[in-house]
Amino acid sequence: MKIAIDARELRGKPTGVGRYLSELLAAWKAMPAAAAHEFVLLGTDDRAGGTIWEQAALPGLIRESGAQVFFSPAYSGPVLCPVPMVVAIHDVSFAAHPEWFSWREGTRRRVITRLSALRAARVLTISEFSKQEIIKHLGVDAGRITVTYPGVSRLSTAIGGSPTVLYVGSVFERRHVPALIAGFGRLAHRHDAARLEIVGDNRTSPRLDLDALARETGAGNRIQIRAYVDELELHTLYRDARAFAFLSDYEGFGLTPVEALSAGIPIVVLDTPVAREVYGPAAIYVAAAESALIEAALERALFDETERARLLDASAAVLARYSWEECAHRTLQALLACAR
Repeated sequence: MKIAIDARELRGKPTGVGRYLSELLAAWKAMPAAAAHEFVLLGTDDRAGGTIWEQAALPGLIRESGAQVFFSPAYSGPVLCPVPMVVAIHDVSFAAHPEWFSWREGTRRRVITRLSALRAARVLTISEFSKQEIIKHLGVDAGRITVTYPGVSRLSTAIGGSPTVLYVGSVFERRHVPALIAGFGRLAHRHDAARLEIVGDNRTSPRLDLDALARETGAGNRIQIRAYVDELELHTLYRDARAFAFLSDYEGFGLTPVEALSAGIPIVVLDTPVAREVYGPAAIYVAAAESALIEAALERALFDETERARLLDASAAVLARYSWEECAHRTLQALLACAR
């Protein structure tokens, strides 16, 4: 069977959905059950564009590919798709919190994602929390939604010698990176060796000057902010980190803290329903994105050996729930069922 896939997220420097699709493709390549099927990647050249290309050009490419089913891993697909469509919707922040988006971008996302979800033969999502949000905000029937937890990309095991805090992920307002910087700044005044590494594209709007915020703490020389690093450097950062912070109000899953756990790094997260679902007892939870609370949580994650041991002991059971092989298997099952 031919399975067409919107592969635009693999171009350039893949993050988020691009990494999700990369892991699925790698798992399918190693999976005997997938060997009988052909995966046709569409949209990988420079001619592929945004919503207009997706809605006007992509249906013709799907038809030309001879595919029996189409998979969109990134929230939306062509409303006039010529074959059954499976779409992955990782979260609906644009509908649940429209104030986080510009009017134009928020409207585009809400309209196209809702139409795609209602057109799709099956909707995949990455947590029970996101499933309920899709039902609530997009009006999709629960019976058409399948939860497929993502897996964990195994990274270098942390040696954590120096008190380094790591953040990895695109920078949105909802992830409270300024509050993390402020909380770390308070901690840095008491611990001279402490460092903060921030890796992620700054997508705040209006754009926040993170470097200026770092300088205001008085510890700016110990805060490094980068939009992107390659895989080798990313592994090095995880290896050297002693704590990981991800203070997000809203996620579909929140993958990078799970990757930190897999590397043996204690995590500090905001206390939300999806965080409780995904990380369970293997996290230090912060009640609110306030600098004093963040400082206290980072102190525990970096220096409280009893707490660190408790978190890492709890992580084994949490990590056992997440497998790219299982995610790929369930995704393939959904695609084949819809094609039939």
